[in-house]
Formats: sequence, structure tokens, C-alpha cells
Amino acid sequence: MTELNEAHHPEAAQPTPEWPDRAAPATTDPSIAALVAALDGVEKLPVSEHEAVYSDLHDALLHALNEEAPNGEGEA
Repeated sequence: MTELNEAHHPEAAQPTPEWPDRAAPATTDPSIAALVAALDGVEKLPVSEHEAVYSDLHDALLHALNEEAPNGEGEA
């Protein structure tokens, strides 16, 4: 019987997207850098779990931005 499938090719059927390299944090605020660190490894999670990571990060950043600044110049 003749095989209808093409010969086995080791490359993926669809190319894997290239994730950007994580350079040094783009912020000088260590508390924000710690929150953004939640993105480390997100590319290894199933796509179905990305929404929760981004949603949690959004909420944490929003909370951090609404906190009173250490110099007392926070939200009025």
C-alpha cells in the first residue's frame, strides 16, 4: 500500500513565535520591576493561562500606581 502522508519532517508544522529577550527592567522602581517579573516564563504557559497572568499583572500595577508615593505625593 502506498503511504499517502509525506515523509516525516522534524521541523514544526507551524513556526514557534520568537519571544523578545528580556533585557534589564525598563523601570527604576523595584516594586514595579517585581510585579513585571510575573511575566517571566509566560511564554512557557499554555495560551489559555495568559489572560490570568496579564489580568493579575494589570490589577497589581493599577494598585501600585494608586498607592501613596514614598515622598507623600500619591493619590489626592
